[in-house]
Amino acid sequence: MKVYYSTNPADVRHYDRKKLRENFLIDNLFEENELKLAYSYDDRIIIGSACPKENPCIMNKESLGSGFTLQNREIGIINIGDSGLVIVDGQAIVLDHKDGLYIGKGKKEIIFKSMDIVSPPKFYINSAPAHKTYPTVKISSLSVKAETQGNLEESNKRKIYKYIYPTMCQSCQLVMGITVLEPNNLWNTMPCHIHSRRTEVYLYCNMDKDHIVFHIMGEPRETKHIVVKNEQAVISPSWSIHSAVGTKRYDIIWSMIGENQDFNDIEPIKRTDLL
Repeated sequence: MKVYYSTNPADVRHYDRKKLRENFLIDNLFEENELKLAYSYDDRIIIGSACPKENPCIMNKESLGSGFTLQNREIGIINIGDSGLVIVDGQAIVLDHKDGLYIGKGKKEIIFKSMDIVSPPKFYINSAPAHKTYPTVKISSLSVKAETQGNLEESNKRKIYKYIYPTMCQSCQLVMGITVLEPNNLWNTMPCHIHSRRTEVYLYCNMDKDHIVFHIMGEPRETKHIVVKNEQAVISPSWSIHSAVGTKRYDIIWSMIGENQDFNDIEPIKRTDLL
């Protein structure tokens, strides 16, 4: 498991391109027949993927280094591939494309399996520390209502789908969902903002392989960018803005953990205040 240490904004001002990518970009996800996990010291979030094809991917005590898998954690999963199985302590749950799953504290073993090796699933995983046990809940993509934000004039019209959120299911810290940009729209989260009490992670997906996204981060008056390709993720610490513009439309799976679960708990930043 790769470890990403917490960063100081005063130090990040002096990072070059290589050091920015080393500290914030997760670029080795979704490898066939592998469980991939990365641990961030920012709010202790775990980011990962499971891509079973011929072989299952198993998350057990060796994966997370504790007495058992979710001894002190909860997990959210969204499938961005074809249909697959998530087996939670023996209970098999089918996740179709863009279905989600919340698994509460206390589960001992999670197995990811493919239903068709020609069209395998791609499970995206986020995990947060948990203080209480909540029920396992499957979240069908058909049950998540869209919230429209932005407009065509500013090239940021998009739909927000809140999967793991108090209106859908209970969780201790983890909040998770998908942002889908409308055709011919390129910007996400502009005007931008800061979550001073929460870490956020963006997974960029559903991108054409010859297109890229510029992920904008940093302090509002010390902005930097990371070039991101399809199915790569970026960690956004609580002191950093997080916005993006692509060479073509894209989707984002976003996740937040921290002191609260209020989607709108933000500190807005004016566009003209960015440097």
